[in-house]
Amino acid sequence: MNALFPILAAVLQAGSFTLDKVVLGVRHVSHRTYVVVSFPFIFLTALAIYFVVQPPLSWALLGGRLGWLLFASVVLTVLSNFIFYRALEDDRLTEIETIGLLDRIPVILAAGVLFVDERQFALMVPALVAAATVAWSHWEGRLRLASNTWPLLFWTLLAAPIGAAVSKQLLTVWNPISLELVRSAVVAAIFVPLYRRSAAQLPGKAIWLLVATNILTSIAWIFYYFSYQRSGIVYTVLLFSLQPLLVYAAALLVLKERFQPKKFVAFLVVLASIAAAQFMR
Repeated sequence: MNALFPILAAVLQAGSFTLDKVVLGVRHVSHRTYVVVSFPFIFLTALAIYFVVQPPLSWALLGGRLGWLLFASVVLTVLSNFIFYRALEDDRLTEIETIGLLDRIPVILAAGVLFVDERQFALMVPALVAAATVAWSHWEGRLRLASNTWPLLFWTLLAAPIGAAVSKQLLTVWNPISLELVRSAVVAAIFVPLYRRSAAQLPGKAIWLLVATNILTSIAWIFYYFSYQRSGIVYTVLLFSLQPLLVYAAALLVLKERFQPKKFVAFLVVLASIAAAQFMR
């Protein structure tokens, strides 16, 4: 059952990531338009799930150390989304995905250093092998990044391990649904005043794509955080290694990107790494 959460998250996030590129390819949809519309949709999705499941949520979770951790998480989310979607406008899906893959290695290493329960070499080694292999499968031999993509590279390597550690600490107390609800509400409250004029430029044909991608994103993050909570960072990242390969499959079918045999090899290596970790746990 624990393996189901990150696998579902990987499938849903792969669909969302592919839709992101389609949405941002629509005329008059900029990164500002995207974020100002997306987070209200993410919040509404989380709110609907909250009313159905009714997880615990109290004001006590917003005070003291937990409040500061939540503040840090919101800041990281705001900056990461701004930098990510600005880069996605100017670069190919595969280039952005390659950068996103690099964060798994520092996340795994930092988790092993910071948390005793994550320091399981039977998990860390397969996770690092899977992460490195997937990154290799997307590597094209040289960096050909747009100017707006370089900040994403540096930010990803720095922010990803910090964000993972902050989320793990929050999830020792927070329910994942409640955390996604509150955080998306705060982030939406930040982006809407900043970029509200951009929302008026949103074409009608992009609305349903945005609804779809953000429903997928919201549910994916909730599953991802349930996995963090139950199985830890390293195990979650290991199984989530399937996500970039699913994104590639979607890009191959939907966006007509070319077939690359080494990505198929990477898929086999990831499956072998997951099997090895399951056997050694």
